[in-house]
Amino acid sequence: MVNEDPPLLQMRGIVKQFPGARALDGVDLEIRAGEVHCLLGQNGAGKSTLIKVLAGAHQPTEGEILVDGTPVTITHPVAGLKLGIATMYQELDVVDGLSVAENIYLGHELATGGFSQRRAATANTRALLTRLGHGDMSPNREVGRLSAAGKQIVSMARALSHDARVIVMDEPSAVLDAEEVTNLFRVVRELTASGVAVVYISHRLDEIRQIGDRITVLKDGRTVATGLPVAQTPTAELIKLMTGRNVEYAIPARDTVAADAATVLKVDGLALRGSFSDVSFEVRAGEVVGLAGLVGSGRTEILETVFGARKATAGTVQVSEKKLRAGSVSDAVTAGIGLCPEERKSQGLILDEPVYRNITLSTFARNANASFLDEGAERKVAREQIQSLDVRPSDPDRSARTLSGGNQQKVLLARWLVHGCRVLLLDEPTRGVDVGARAEIYGLIADLAAQGAAVVVVSSDIPEVIGLSDRVLVISEGRVVHDGPASGIDEHRVLDLVMEGSAA
Repeated sequence: MVNEDPPLLQMRGIVKQFPGARALDGVDLEIRAGEVHCLLGQNGAGKSTLIKVLAGAHQPTEGEILVDGTPVTITHPVAGLKLGIATMYQELDVVDGLSVAENIYLGHELATGGFSQRRAATANTRALLTRLGHGDMSPNREVGRLSAAGKQIVSMARALSHDARVIVMDEPSAVLDAEEVTNLFRVVRELTASGVAVVYISHRLDEIRQIGDRITVLKDGRTVATGLPVAQTPTAELIKLMTGRNVEYAIPARDTVAADAATVLKVDGLALRGSFSDVSFEVRAGEVVGLAGLVGSGRTEILETVFGARKATAGTVQVSEKKLRAGSVSDAVTAGIGLCPEERKSQGLILDEPVYRNITLSTFARNANASFLDEGAERKVAREQIQSLDVRPSDPDRSARTLSGGNQQKVLLARWLVHGCRVLLLDEPTRGVDVGARAEIYGLIADLAAQGAAVVVVSSDIPEVIGLSDRVLVISEGRVVHDGPASGIDEHRVLDLVMEGSAA
């Protein structure tokens, strides 16, 4: 039951002006104690900027924030935490070189008389991890050795370690499997039952239906709707509010791959000690092959090994019958393989470089004159892709760091479109991407396949990976437990195979 008392937190007329761009243009948000308030909007609508203002990471140009009806000034993140506002960002903010416990209590270490209380921190960390359904994770484990999903759990535990009255969760389920999402929802319900307010940001509208109470929608930095009851607001209306139009984001139909289509990518007996073993598959020209399985099953490691970012301990990778050197990214790129990684910020982009440089990163030789880069040529190539993919803002000189997650993903795709890939490896291509951009990415994958590219897709969204693919491989604990036509398998069968493989 949502508390009907006066709002716990209010943001009124929030404006945030950056040089050359107004990210927020008068946003209003009202949060009640004990509710899950869902914040929706396309990539670039202003959601991330708004929560950074709330957390104290950005200062508003105009507007006011009130807590319990009293105006407050949040000059930095520590001030936000002191007011009871904790934030879990979409892009993981953990420190790889520290332990799980050290990350959770970073900045608010448990100490007595100037001495840290490591035992207390370890015990509290273990209790927090158990609460999140991950009691088997060691508080002393180095975070850099965890998967993306494991790091997300640490980020969640850090937020819970504060005595928070408002917890902002930005795409918290993006790297979680179905069981972990169920745990997340359980924790959210426990929090709201105790009076904590949760601001929940997600592009997965089915999640909003399951966990949300009310909805606020942003578009182009403005509030276009607020306080919408989740149960009474149709999905079509939400999509129209977010995009300004009706969006059909069903996966487009594609022609059947020709029986005589040439094999472009051949993976034979590939293994990476400690991650996966004996993985074999082929991808023909115009074919999309999906890798389905739970987070941590080895899907990402398979793609990275095919790309040469990890050195295989056994097996071979061939492109058009040419064998590639194990562990050689340069060989893979030269052969026409491109990878859009799961962690686009840390693995795919040079965040402080401009958009045009990120797009042309794999094609410098084409844009060079007498060994010097021709920045004019780079910008011209980048502008074509920016326009084609509707990257926003459309400024090629803008730092990649300042783009929203969905637009960063478009920049990564643009890089490999410019390169002209024969094989495209996509790891969670729609993670953190809004419904409009998702439709565009689905269409782009279909277009690339129609042009003869061999595409391999990893996605935690099982209906998505089945819908996009001609063939599906199900991966469980580093082994291929199924390889067959996508038309012959459904979500329930995938989960059955995963569980059977885990029990084997």
